[in-house]
Amino acid sequence: MEIKELKLEDLTVEQKLGMVMCGRICNYWDEEKSKANAEYAIQMIREHKLGAVWMGNNYKFEEYMAKIKEAADYPILIFTDAESGFRSVDGNDELIGQHNAIGTCNTIESAYAFGKITAVKARKAGYNVVCNPVLDMLNCNSLCASTNRSMGGNKYRVAELAAAEAQGMHDGGVLTVGKHFPSAGGAGKNHNKYIDSHMAESFSDATKEEIIDYCWYPYLELCKKGLLDGVMTGHSLVPALDPEKPSSLSKPTMDLFRSLGFNGFAITDALCMGGVTAKYGVEGCRPLAVAGGADLALIWYENQPGYESLLKGYKEGLIPDDVLDEAVQYVLDAQHKVTLLDTTAEITEEDEINYHKLNTDGIYAKTDKGVSVALPKDKKHYFLIMCHNEAELHNDKIDVDTMSKNWYNPMYIKDKLLENYPDSGYRIIKEFPSSTDGWRITEDNSPYDDVVFVTFTDGKAYQGCEDFTPRLLSIFVALQVTNRISTVLHFGNPFVLEDIPHVSRLIMGGNSKMAVEAGLEVLLGNYEAKGSLTYDVNLK
Repeated sequence: MEIKELKLEDLTVEQKLGMVMCGRICNYWDEEKSKANAEYAIQMIREHKLGAVWMGNNYKFEEYMAKIKEAADYPILIFTDAESGFRSVDGNDELIGQHNAIGTCNTIESAYAFGKITAVKARKAGYNVVCNPVLDMLNCNSLCASTNRSMGGNKYRVAELAAAEAQGMHDGGVLTVGKHFPSAGGAGKNHNKYIDSHMAESFSDATKEEIIDYCWYPYLELCKKGLLDGVMTGHSLVPALDPEKPSSLSKPTMDLFRSLGFNGFAITDALCMGGVTAKYGVEGCRPLAVAGGADLALIWYENQPGYESLLKGYKEGLIPDDVLDEAVQYVLDAQHKVTLLDTTAEITEEDEINYHKLNTDGIYAKTDKGVSVALPKDKKHYFLIMCHNEAELHNDKIDVDTMSKNWYNPMYIKDKLLENYPDSGYRIIKEFPSSTDGWRITEDNSPYDDVVFVTFTDGKAYQGCEDFTPRLLSIFVALQVTNRISTVLHFGNPFVLEDIPHVSRLIMGGNSKMAVEAGLEVLLGNYEAKGSLTYDVNLK
């Protein structure tokens, strides 16, 4: 099929309203609902009434990706999220340990390889826009899992790593999207570390100067280099920019950003989050997003009511014609960029090597003076290994498992440790330990030289904050009254560690199988800890 670009002057109002919508094809609990929602999006594409589509790989992916390609005679934007790398339908791709693996590995070569490999895999699956890089700045403690996605708090280094990643994405053949604009959570004095915009409107009291000079520095550097095709706007209230509306609905915020040099498109974060729906409602926030300077409203729920809410908002005068036309033009410009992408790049052996270093070379170790990183082989250790929670209610299994992608296997960790420390003992405890765990641990650890804790947090549960449970922390505290814990080997968000007492040996890694293996090898003394911390964790 010949692909022709659409022109603003040829579009009706109904088509324009579809152009500023990012629909979604995904799997609902109801099969008929999933099919009807997907077919509605396909019909919108045939009628030139959809600017972009967010295509999940969990609902008849190959069938509907083919239908999109067949229906679209214009370069529609096809989005995906791939902060940890791209996972294909078969699920066999090796992902990195959350996005901060780029920051902890801290090399330009690996940042580039991540961008390129992610782009090539996504492009071959049919996507042309990937929502990377993460540009959230990080200079404060936060237990929300979104902080585990930041590349760090040094604006110069984040800009360098992000530029390398974005260049890799362009070379791999996709458009880039920086997020989560305005990234103001890492600045200002008052920051509620428990607020997650998935659940409620987050807040930053950063000044306008702090935001422009610090939070937006990586964004503007990528703009100068032609590496920022779009931004994803977050649902945070930043009074220094707009005292009334969150950034995803704020025209003053977007107008200021554009005045500083941004000329790409803006897509909202999902318009199903409590950060906007609590105040404005599911239907109400959609037209307000377009009126507020967003060029694409990411509907997330069903496509038909999503489109109808935009149409209703326009008829009620919420979306002025000049604002609508401007948004449509930015979308059309992005579609034009898609036609210019070089889609010939392939993944090289060097790319693969540098990509995997994100897991292996991102392991960080912090020890007291005179304490070796490696755990001594001539001592008997008592290993406490966290495992994840499960629950079963009314004979219907309810998944409250905080693990994602099965990257952490406590039984494997136990076997590996006992193989190398055969005179040691262990206990596997859940994230919410039982009372039996508490007294058994305090009893059973005494014959051993020390206690080694293996812990994790996982960003699957990022609707809310990640944290150790008070029950688990009470075990930490009880053991450290007599300094029994010599070591913590932790995978995931490092901020949770700031609630535990001081230990002399701390080793941290990301959320992936390769990172777990590398972390164990560092503990065993077989591999050097080469990583950098994105935030210096200070234990109590």
